[in-house]
Formats: sequence, C-alpha cells, structure tokens
Amino acid sequence: MQVRMGLLNKKPDWSQDRFRDHWRNHHAGLARQLPGLRSYCQNHVVDSEQRGIAFLRGPEQLDGISQLAFDSENAMQEALLTEHGPKLIADEQYFIGRLRIVTVEPHVVVEPPAPGQALKRMSLLRRRLDVSPEVFAREWRDVHGPLVRSLPGILGYRQNLVTGRQVPKGTMVGYDDLPIDGIVELWFADTAAIDAAFASPRGQETMAHAATFIGEITTFLVEPFEVV
Repeated sequence: MQVRMGLLNKKPDWSQDRFRDHWRNHHAGLARQLPGLRSYCQNHVVDSEQRGIAFLRGPEQLDGISQLAFDSENAMQEALLTEHGPKLIADEQYFIGRLRIVTVEPHVVVEPPAPGQALKRMSLLRRRLDVSPEVFAREWRDVHGPLVRSLPGILGYRQNLVTGRQVPKGTMVGYDDLPIDGIVELWFADTAAIDAAFASPRGQETMAHAATFIGEITTFLVEPFEVV
C-alpha cells in the first residue's frame, strides 16, 4: 500500500471558510475520480494548541493534512497520468498556497473509531538531534506505542513513519528540507479526555519516554472528512 500525506496551507488571500469549502466540496470530487484510489481523508485543522502536553513545539502551521492510499507507487502514478490527474493538479494550484508531501508507513496500534465518533488529534514528530532514524523508529514502535496504547480514555492510535519527502509536491528532497520523522493520529472523546490522559501517571510516563527520543511535537486538532 502506498500512503501519502499532504501538508496544506491555504493561499494567503483565502479565508479559512473558503478554503475548507473548496477543499471539501470541489477538490474532493476531483480526487474521488482517480482510478485505483483506495482511501482519501481530508483533515481540516481547527485548533493548534499544544493540548495535554508540555513539549517543545515545532514551527509548522497548517490548514489541513490529506491522506491518500493506493495499492502501490505505480498505481498512484498511473492514476495521475489519466485525464483526472491534470485537473487535480490545476485545482491544487488554484486554492493551495503551499503543498508538501510525505510518504508514510502506517502502523495501527489502537484501531481508530468510526468516522465522526471521536475527536481526532494529529501531531508532527521530529526526532532529537542525537537520535538516528533507526533508533527513532524502534523506540516509537516498540516502546512508545505500547505506552500510548495504555493511556486512559484512548479510542484510536495510528503511527505514520515518514519514508519519503517532496518539497514542493513532485520534488524529492532529503530530511533537512522537511525534518519530520512521523505523524501521529490519536482519537479521544473530547479535549477533557486528552488532558486527563496525559495528566495521568501513565501519561507522565509516556511523555518522559517521549523526551528520550523526540525533539519536537507539533499538535493539531482536526476535523476529518472521509472522501473515499
């Protein structure tokens, strides 16, 4: 499975309402026509507070995060070469001011709830400068994942390990041009549940471990819109 996530910023002269409306009600219809598209979720950013955690935040400010999945890289490229690909790209240039792409390897730790059944938070992770990519991946999956899974009130948890970067879309770059190592998806009942989870003894233990291998955590509350 080829999973790509887009980091979106609206054009400066577009309002949030106009951006969200166009992304949801026009762009989604164009993307839905891509042959071989297995899933597509738009995550509209509604809050950028660092809720529940006292951790260094990175510089990223986003208006949305997209998630698209195809069976393979070839399937995705073939879809973009059809008549629908140029229409999709032209529309991206119309309403998106900045678009960067990361290819990710998803790992479900706690099966996410059905759409609309919980509050979703997404976080961008950057490893500590003294931690290698290999150590980051191992600590995140083998140690940190089980800690997060045991947080009180957690309803869903997926880790997305970044394996490729494009800045802008279509131009492959190295780590220094987009220093993001992972993207977290967490589901809780509400913001009070987030605060309670990380204030608990298990939450304190989880964040103490995070500090051993993560340098920055940049969180966003999002409103998901499942297109496919």
